[in-house]
Amino acid sequence: MSISWDKKDLLEIYDLDAAEIELILDTAEEFKKVCERNVKKVPVLRGRTVVNFFVEPSTRTRMSFELAEQRLSADIINISGSVSSLAKGETLLDTVKNIEALQADIIVMRHSAPGAHMFIAKHIKCGVINAGDGAHGHPTQALLDVFTIREKFGSLKGLNVSIIGDILHSRVARSNMWALLKLGANVTLAGPATLCPKEFEEVGVRVCHNLKDALIGADAVNLLRIQHERQAAGFFPSTNEYSQFFGLNRDSARFLKPGALVMHPGPINRDVELSAAIADGPQSVILEQVSNGMAVRMAVLFLTAGAL
Repeated sequence: MSISWDKKDLLEIYDLDAAEIELILDTAEEFKKVCERNVKKVPVLRGRTVVNFFVEPSTRTRMSFELAEQRLSADIINISGSVSSLAKGETLLDTVKNIEALQADIIVMRHSAPGAHMFIAKHIKCGVINAGDGAHGHPTQALLDVFTIREKFGSLKGLNVSIIGDILHSRVARSNMWALLKLGANVTLAGPATLCPKEFEEVGVRVCHNLKDALIGADAVNLLRIQHERQAAGFFPSTNEYSQFFGLNRDSARFLKPGALVMHPGPINRDVELSAAIADGPQSVILEQVSNGMAVRMAVLFLTAGAL
């Protein structure tokens, strides 16, 4: 059965069903072919204006969205929170309403406040794409992660995927968890008890506090950095101790299956959650995640623009 897209916004993975996620991934497959051509642009967003409004710092996500927009031939405006009128005391809603008044079609926004995107989407007619909101969600990162896994295995149904690290403060972990579950994967969350509480089991995932248990039988492992900027207090004694017990290195990697994928959303803290040898090794698909991110974001921009 074919499915059409009718959402002007992409706010969180939880809002999507499996068929909608698969539609994004299938569309991204087509746009990946465009990205591999000599001429990498298509005119599908010609005449449309996309505003990248990043109130929080970003490198990969912002560059990926901007390149995706360029590939789709959109008109692009970049705004940082520090140089916007937010710094003068203007409210977030007033800022985005002014952006809308300038005939913007889509706002791609990263914000430190969880739920900021849902709030503004209710008050404006232009599309809103969540590029990360606090520790709540990062839907396009989850989509590029599942796209990368599906590309390698053909399907996520029945696969064992472990997410390891600072689960408590990670928007990537939350969005990935929902995407994986909706596509039929078995999800394990692993980390110190202070960073990976058992309460997560209530949504249907496995929680463990032992790296070996998370690695054995996994088809893919996604390593997360420690979110120091979101921690009010220390959740473990030291980074050295964290690395010893939860870092993936040559020693702990022996528990991985030969064909298991090693993933990381970036930025990597080398030799903390992931050793350089593993990050750059044959099982790593980290740079493929970055490349796939552009195709996935092209798909999201294309689909949401079509619903406006």
